[in-house]
Amino acid sequence: MPVPILEVQNLKVYFPIFGGVLRKKTGEVRAVDDVSFTIEAGETVGLVGESGSGKTTVGRAIIKLVKPTSGRVLWEGNDTVPMHESEFRPLRKKIQMIFQDPFGSLNPRMTVTSIIGEALDIHFPHLSTSEKIQRVIQLLDQVGLLPIHLGRYPHEFSGGQRQRIGIARALAVEPQLIICDEPVSALDVSVQAQIINLLLDLQKRLGLAYLFIGHDLAVVEHVSQRVLVMNLGQLVEEGTCEQIYRHPRDPYTQKLLAAVPRLELT
Repeated sequence: MPVPILEVQNLKVYFPIFGGVLRKKTGEVRAVDDVSFTIEAGETVGLVGESGSGKTTVGRAIIKLVKPTSGRVLWEGNDTVPMHESEFRPLRKKIQMIFQDPFGSLNPRMTVTSIIGEALDIHFPHLSTSEKIQRVIQLLDQVGLLPIHLGRYPHEFSGGQRQRIGIARALAVEPQLIICDEPVSALDVSVQAQIINLLLDLQKRLGLAYLFIGHDLAVVEHVSQRVLVMNLGQLVEEGTCEQIYRHPRDPYTQKLLAAVPRLELT
């Protein structure tokens, strides 16, 4: 059996609720409640659920953008949860994230060269200025952009182009796993297919693994080998696309699939 590059064990992320004059803790939101799964090298695992199901929080906890309450996140057997930032920083080269909002995730005051080059400055400080620019040009070419885009700012691009910049930024540090947090939900339908095909092509060429978070079940089915279904912070079902989409067992999964619009021709 292949050894998973990522293993999530009993992950919990609880957010406290404060109330009253003294702002005492009155409860907690269980955004992620005892979630476990694995991802193997080169595999795409889809994570689906309604808004508020906790799927984005899972991705953010893996990359340490939110702090897990308990549980383990193992990267190649090493638990990253107790690591300090200085210990985890080398692993940020291996785990990257593409965000849902292609505009909000890019600094509007930075050019494309600076946005992509920032990661190179942090993780490859030995690169000279010319080497860095050549690397940025190479990354732009990988995502379908041109050298003329180097000096432009995010507001000068379309939504699809901005998401390509976000993908190039994620690729800059040569990751093994990319967490795709609803990467096409904010884009026009005509552009969604282009970005999905780009992600699939990059996976084939670079051997990437994806955790593909989404609520569009058709998109998730198209890109994934396995699918996890999440509801109210918990995984309710897991299986291959065939198992989940053709033979769903959990009532929540059945409800999600029944809600997918179908074109009726008369």
